[in-house]
Amino acid sequence: MHTLSVLLLSAFSSLFVGFIWYNPKVFGTIWMKEAGVLEEKPNTATIIKTMLAAYIYAFLISFVMQFIVIHQSGALGMIGGDVSKALPSYSAFMADYGTNFRTFKHGALHGFMTGLFFCLPVIGVGALFERRSFKYTLIAGGYWVITCMLMGGIICQWM
Repeated sequence: MHTLSVLLLSAFSSLFVGFIWYNPKVFGTIWMKEAGVLEEKPNTATIIKTMLAAYIYAFLISFVMQFIVIHQSGALGMIGGDVSKALPSYSAFMADYGTNFRTFKHGALHGFMTGLFFCLPVIGVGALFERRSFKYTLIAGGYWVITCMLMGGIICQWM
């Protein structure tokens, strides 16, 4: 699958997870209460703008996630990104290890760790200063843990 297509799919997965996670029958009602969000129907233009902005942000996260879940990116970085200028040892290394750890499961593991040890603390720090509840932190942070797992799996498997 083409790199851009994988990143676009990965970004879309965040909207998919959000649709389920923030559904009133899952965590939506609790999150609205904890976040202080009023239950009012936004107009269609507002919804479209919000979803588009969320998708763009998710795309940026997907872009960075590829470097977290695909270990071979580090080898490319070591040669300055230009394969044509690499020493023969780079080609040998990639021939031996180029597809190692390129599974959905492995990407999901690194996505989980990214969500748990990066996203959740970022949400938590913001929530502390915004005086939000621990429930809010767990709901918002939990969303990113699950989303990063799915993004990481998609990227690692198909990129």
